[in-house]
Amino acid sequence: MIGIYFETIKVGTIAAENDRPQFVYDKDWIGRSGAFPISLSIPLSSAPVGAEKIIPWLANLLPESHLSEIGQQFGISPQDVVGLLLRIGRDTAGALSIGHPREGHDEYRTVENDAELERIINELPQRPFLVGDEGVSMSLAGMQDKLPVGVVDGKIAIPLDGTPSTYILKPDAPRLAGSVFNEAFCLTLAKLVGLDAASATTGRAGKRSYLLVKRYDRIDTPNGILRVHQEDLCQLLGYFPTAKYEVGATAGLAGPSLAKLFIAVSDSVSPGARLTLLDAVIFNALICNTDAHAKNYSILIGSEGSAKFAPLYDLVCAQIYPQVTRQLPQTISGKREAIHLFSKDWQHFARSVNLSPAQTLKRVAELASLVLDHIDAAKEIVCAMPAGGDPVLDKIAFQIRKRTRLIVRQLDQRDPAVT
Repeated sequence: MIGIYFETIKVGTIAAENDRPQFVYDKDWIGRSGAFPISLSIPLSSAPVGAEKIIPWLANLLPESHLSEIGQQFGISPQDVVGLLLRIGRDTAGALSIGHPREGHDEYRTVENDAELERIINELPQRPFLVGDEGVSMSLAGMQDKLPVGVVDGKIAIPLDGTPSTYILKPDAPRLAGSVFNEAFCLTLAKLVGLDAASATTGRAGKRSYLLVKRYDRIDTPNGILRVHQEDLCQLLGYFPTAKYEVGATAGLAGPSLAKLFIAVSDSVSPGARLTLLDAVIFNALICNTDAHAKNYSILIGSEGSAKFAPLYDLVCAQIYPQVTRQLPQTISGKREAIHLFSKDWQHFARSVNLSPAQTLKRVAELASLVLDHIDAAKEIVCAMPAGGDPVLDKIAFQIRKRTRLIVRQLDQRDPAVT
């Protein structure tokens, strides 16, 4: 029996019997004021939740890379989702801890200097999430190396014994030159055009640059850091992380379409939240982001299942990397690449998700204009961050301008069937 906790309170239990785990909410949690479901697809109820629903949800809390290394460290099969989370699941995306409640006090191990931080960054591929370090138990989804951290007296610090992290440190990716500056630029640009996006800054440790992203699922309160619950759209829809893409997915593992994402957001948050998702889809097309898969959209969950769309995160311009796919993560009106989107495609897409074609075209044009107006300001802001500027910023600005102007030009091709 493995407990799932919100801070020090038991939310429910995983019973892993006969290799078919079941999840059951704790009866006290169900009746507790302010209780929330672990997923909007798993409402508060005394009925057991079967493996077919709980295992995909749990699997999305694990990283998609380095599972073999993590499993080897603990002598656990990389396919043992529950076993892995029992070891590294005390600080995950959202509000829940797997296996152990939060301790009565928070504890961090400060990284004393840049040399030590550089060493930690360099060792992440071999020691993901610092597995094996005493007191360290944390996990984040995704393929990229990253590390949940805190900031104590201006220094990076490692959370211990279930202490919540407050930032995500993302080092430069060797195969994607300038990835730190790329993401910093795109997140900054999103904020400048009026979208809700995660806050981030840059830093350097020796020869390594890194992005420091403030976690939006953490709140600083007078009583300390409070976790806020969230789930990504793969979790909500019951897809394994291997099926996060609709386009280009492995045979048999195709993920949700945009239509499914819009329905999920409308049903689980509100019909109005579709406009927030629409902005995200348009913005990702404008900035050449081909990695806006279903796990890169999330929902924040409040008491009794109240919900709102989470800030945008993991925004990058893929166009500057020749080795990265040009295919969209989900088709738009059947089109697999954003350069092939014309007026009629945006209109058809809008009708498919029950939005106004005319208002959708208007919003594409509005966001495109805002992007073009704020590219230079975004570059200046990133250059002023601690890691300074980088030549890759000019390449990013050029490609985003080029893409945005192309999409605007192609808005002139109207669908005559739509009045």
